[in-house]
Amino acid sequence: MTQFEWIVQGGDVVLSDGVKRLDIGIAGGVIAALGEQLDAGNAQIIPAAGLTVLPGAIDVHVHLNEPGLGHWEGFRTGTSALAAGGCTTCFDMPLNGRPPTVSLAALKRKQRAAESASRIDYGLWGGLMPGFLDQIEPLAEAGVIGFKAFMSSPGTTEEGDFREVDDLLLLRGMARIAPTGRLLALHAESESIVSALADEMRNEGLVDARSYAMTRPVWAERDAVRRALLAAELTGCPVHFVHISSAEAVMDIAEARRSGVDASIETCAHYLTLTVDDFVELGAIAKCAPPLRDTSNLERMWELIADGTIDLVSSDHSPCPPELKLGDNYFEIWGGISGAQSTMELMLDEGCLKRGISLVTAARVLATAPARRFGISDRKGEIRIGLDADLAIVDMNQPYTLKREHLLDRHRQSPYVGKTFGCRVLRTLVRGQTVYEAGGAGIADNQLEGILIRPTGFSEAQRIERGNAADGRG
Repeated sequence: MTQFEWIVQGGDVVLSDGVKRLDIGIAGGVIAALGEQLDAGNAQIIPAAGLTVLPGAIDVHVHLNEPGLGHWEGFRTGTSALAAGGCTTCFDMPLNGRPPTVSLAALKRKQRAAESASRIDYGLWGGLMPGFLDQIEPLAEAGVIGFKAFMSSPGTTEEGDFREVDDLLLLRGMARIAPTGRLLALHAESESIVSALADEMRNEGLVDARSYAMTRPVWAERDAVRRALLAAELTGCPVHFVHISSAEAVMDIAEARRSGVDASIETCAHYLTLTVDDFVELGAIAKCAPPLRDTSNLERMWELIADGTIDLVSSDHSPCPPELKLGDNYFEIWGGISGAQSTMELMLDEGCLKRGISLVTAARVLATAPARRFGISDRKGEIRIGLDADLAIVDMNQPYTLKREHLLDRHRQSPYVGKTFGCRVLRTLVRGQTVYEAGGAGIADNQLEGILIRPTGFSEAQRIERGNAADGRG
């Protein structure tokens, strides 16, 4: 008989096919048993009666900025915030660290920064950038989760910082990435459109929030998406569109994958909860690219979550020092929303409690789909026997108002401060160890060290799923 170390007892457990009241037996950091009233033996009990137990979220899109810019955000503070939001695995983008993760040497520096600092498990993105095309294969061999490219300027200014690709480099990069089995993540906005509109606005002296948003229209997103889809079709490279902001761009991608293009769609919690009017009201703290859209688009995005067209939801946690959020010129203010801690609570509150999205759907976009898309579903993404005991225990009936002191990221700059949530993450477990408890110890002092997660390849079923996202469940 298996000797459990922990039993999460009596919770409403969110499985891939429904919600059941179960005990979860944990041994050796993995889920060893699921059942009603498991024999506790000498196991320690985590009471969960009246609570909801979800698979820990996998945030595929965060910027933790080490090495080089740890004063913006580091692995210790950033992953503490993620843990407090029910996230158990994150994928760190190749920017804005210095150097960006576009070479094997830079990847090793990134790994050293993360080791012994990350509170949760983590994967690392590589970058596709001019001058580093020959690093694609070494980075893939070293275990990057995928590659990231910008089709518009990343907004970085220092020599050696991340740079965007043109269409030729995009095509050549995809041709080299495709045989590695990795995918290419794309920031899809047309630089020629965005920069031309921005010049027009600045020349007219229009530098306010709404004017900034108008220079990054939906059609600039759609133009870049369509060009990337053509390159993906020509090369056979799997593509992942990050932070898609508009329902129209979602439908462009959905149409392409019905014709066989291997493409997945990510949106962010802020596009599901904030609008351009909120941007005008909140100011720089809500500046991002692509910008926030209107209310009708927001509601359509929720419909595309519910029907399975949108694959997954991330935070795109993109912090900076407070002084970079100051000023009246919105073209000069740093763009990025710090939302690492709130993604799961936003999905559960705005989606499940307010719009009737099922808990299974929330678990799919937060955990199951990311694990499957990125080749780690043999360890992560579901509450299933044999997988890591990565769990988020949530009280779906505990309203609270988010205060700045609740936040654990470095600068505590969130557009959600002051928002009242109808639910709250109470406890987060990574591989069976508690890393966060609300209202008590906070981040647990058990010195759990997050481990580097590499893709382990794809089963035939997963390859079929990747190639057949056309059914809308991708």
